[in-house]
Amino acid sequence: WGQVFILDALSRYKAADAREAENIVERVTPRLQHANCAVVLSAVKMILQQMELITSTDVVRNLCKKMAPPLVTLLSAEPEIQYVALRNINLIVQRRPTILAHEIKVFFCKYNDPIYVKMEKLEIMIKLASDRNIDQVLLEFKEYATEVDVDFVRKAVRAIGRCAIKLERAAERCISVLLELIKIKVNYVVQEAIIVIKDIFRRYPNTYESIIATLCESLDTLDEPEAKASMIWIIGEYAERIDNADELLESFLESFPEEPAQVQLQLLTATVKLFLKKPTEGPQQMIQVVLNNATVETDNPDLRDRAYIYWRLLSTDPEAAKDVVLAEKPVISDDSNQLDPSLLDELLANIATLSSVYHKPPEAFVTRVKTTASRTDDEDYPNGSEQGYSDAPTHVADEGASPQTSSSNAPYAATRQPAPPPAAPVSPPVPDLLGDLIGLDNSAAIVPADQAAASPVPALPVVLPASTGQGLQIGAELTRQDGQVFYSMLFENNTQTPLDGFMIQFNKNTFGLAAGGALQVPQLQPGTSGRTLLPMVLFQNMSAGPPSSLLQVAVKNNQQPVWYFNDKISLHVLFTEDGRMERGSFLETWRSLPDSNEVLKDLPGVVVSNVEATLDLLAASNMFFIAKRKNANQDVFYFSAKIPPGVPFLIELTTVIGNPGVKCAIKTPNPDIASLFFEAIETLLKA
Repeated sequence: WGQVFILDALSRYKAADAREAENIVERVTPRLQHANCAVVLSAVKMILQQMELITSTDVVRNLCKKMAPPLVTLLSAEPEIQYVALRNINLIVQRRPTILAHEIKVFFCKYNDPIYVKMEKLEIMIKLASDRNIDQVLLEFKEYATEVDVDFVRKAVRAIGRCAIKLERAAERCISVLLELIKIKVNYVVQEAIIVIKDIFRRYPNTYESIIATLCESLDTLDEPEAKASMIWIIGEYAERIDNADELLESFLESFPEEPAQVQLQLLTATVKLFLKKPTEGPQQMIQVVLNNATVETDNPDLRDRAYIYWRLLSTDPEAAKDVVLAEKPVISDDSNQLDPSLLDELLANIATLSSVYHKPPEAFVTRVKTTASRTDDEDYPNGSEQGYSDAPTHVADEGASPQTSSSNAPYAATRQPAPPPAAPVSPPVPDLLGDLIGLDNSAAIVPADQAAASPVPALPVVLPASTGQGLQIGAELTRQDGQVFYSMLFENNTQTPLDGFMIQFNKNTFGLAAGGALQVPQLQPGTSGRTLLPMVLFQNMSAGPPSSLLQVAVKNNQQPVWYFNDKISLHVLFTEDGRMERGSFLETWRSLPDSNEVLKDLPGVVVSNVEATLDLLAASNMFFIAKRKNANQDVFYFSAKIPPGVPFLIELTTVIGNPGVKCAIKTPNPDIASLFFEAIETLLKA
């Protein structure tokens, strides 16, 4: 571990010149022979970083030769280490393919390799494929295409197509192999081959169209949307070369209403192409049927819009339609090096870490939030004027990684200038040290029920007591984290039997809240509890009728009946992070909304005694301070907020500091739901 840390530190060091870089690399090169895989990968990372500064091609060539054997040796370890090594090698060969250019055989799949290792080896073989080794590679891919694992076979067939797109000289050999595979008549092999041949036609137009007849023989076996769409594209694109193109398309048109959107879109375009290329009676009738189906019989807006555009083009200017629909298409390119260069640089700097396995930068999966909030006053505001204080940053909100952070602890929206740290920051809640160390959210952790109360995580309101749930108790609350709404839930098993197979469903509601994924709760042994964060989506499950903040929920498991309970939507969790408005924009929006869109309510039990603390609290819930003015002895505060999909809420709070009573006014384009938010604002002000 000591060597790993030293090597990682060295990899961040920027050498002054090429000579210093060579000296550093010379001292580190012996680490490539180390028995520990982590040391080897850290040494590789460090050498790759320093090689960017080395100008001598001989030195670079020698280093590439030295790095190959240790990387190959990693592939003789157990499968899990092989997988990590392969994910790292995948990145390395994108930057320095010469390192392993002569070692492609070590990436050939063995019969007993786990599927995840095989898939990674395939990716690397495509990246290392060249005119020199393509015959060997194609033999391997052809062999893999006869394996029993369907996913692996599909990937192997697709790999042949990707090699054809990558290597122009080898394209004909790749197509020959694909045609041999089509003749095997294995359904999923045929369908995958047609998908990749469509891409080959895009890459090499007017070159290999002679094989279309062979493809048409397999028309009846197609049942997967992508394969159907590919075949239809081929028929439409080369309709003038296929004598019975109209008959072939007609066979698909019979089932047009039942086809997936992907197939319907291709059918629509292919039929228009056929009509433009062969404007005879048959295609003319077909185009009428298709346009009618796509405009009248469908509820898919994409399909309907495209059909209307084609209809207008054909009816007003057929020549313009030809220019649009039959325009020359850009040639597609090889996508095997699909990572963006700047992302690749960042991932190579993180070799031998989780980042290089996920192929994502660390900030994409490790939460370390430090953001600032600022407040401003305005002299020109809806109901009067008073000079305010200037833009001034307030304290930094330092978020922990614990997933149970409530919406009131959400980070502030970032502002123009960083704020200095506070003199006396508020002590954060006790962090989940393990989760914080490795960036996990421990979203379904199990704890004994008798320890649940001692947990540092805030308790959740009980929505299903144990007395009602035959020993199962559920606590739940909507929260907002990192711009996403979650349903935070705590399940306590007070029965005598294990409970598993938990599922959840939400009734239709005003804001269309619905589960954004499956409920992830592990098996609960008697006397234990489990927490989980369920991602939620909005406006998927809308109810008619008057607006309500009621959320009706049903939960079931494998051992008990379905439990129904009601929860109240904490509406402030709907406020989004992009709710801050510029002062001019706020004023303009306020004036543009009619007075009938303003809803008023008195909040008699609320006392604002500390303005700074109140503004901090509201900003943490995405209610952003805009300005303040004086009205006699009262202070008037203005805030902006937004709820999806971008509906602005303009909020005016009028109060006498330190005295009970706040008058709240909300102006919004949707005043019907505005009254529901008074309770949420009152809850925040009382917190």
